[in-house]
Amino acid sequence: MISECEKIQVEKEFKDFTSRNFERPADCRNIDQIRFYVRELCIRIEEYESRFNYAPQWAYFLLAQYNLVQNRMLQFEFNKVYA
Repeated sequence: MISECEKIQVEKEFKDFTSRNFERPADCRNIDQIRFYVRELCIRIEEYESRFNYAPQWAYFLLAQYNLVQNRMLQFEFNKVYA
């Protein structure tokens, strides 16, 4: 079980990582960029789950935001090609 102090440290570390290495989902304009962020975020979440048995809830929310943008981009491309 992770303590509250450790949770705060894990969340700070995760937040620092995402703020240094990721753009906001709404600022992404390229499907490959989104896929990269989704993959990296999944890897980081899995790593934290295995190391600490904990990943911040907002990390899953961020992942959901990237997935939403990715799905919108894919839908747009699908409509452009098949409509």
